[in-house]
Amino acid sequence: MTIFDRVKKLADDRKIPLTELAKRLGMGVNSLYKWKSQKPAIDKLQKVADYFNVSVDYLLGRTEKENFEPELTEKDERDIQKELQKIIEGLEGKNGYAAFDGHTLDDMDEEDRELLIASLENSIRLAKRISKQKFTPKKYRK
Repeated sequence: MTIFDRVKKLADDRKIPLTELAKRLGMGVNSLYKWKSQKPAIDKLQKVADYFNVSVDYLLGRTEKENFEPELTEKDERDIQKELQKIIEGLEGKNGYAAFDGHTLDDMDEEDRELLIASLENSIRLAKRISKQKFTPKKYRK
């Protein structure tokens, strides 16, 4: 699959005509069509990658993964559990720093408590992934 084919597929998936995409990116109306026979400049390629939130490597065919999603290491998992435990401890007891409608974590029934804890864990996990994605240099992204 060529660069043009990948860009066209991404645009088609989002129902955006290539001429409209070119306008949105500040390019000439037919500039993307030139990519059928010419290699694009890296700055243009980066604009398209940023627009679709994909890696340049995906557009170049170096990887089949559209997005770079960092894997969480064992250390990351331990850090997530430590942070979750710290938050839970802060929510427990009469002096809990967060309460809903005057009730602390201790006042919740078991199902609500488990749902809240699962939600907090997922939020911490997502924040960790976003942080790793944002601060991992591009040369180390796979």
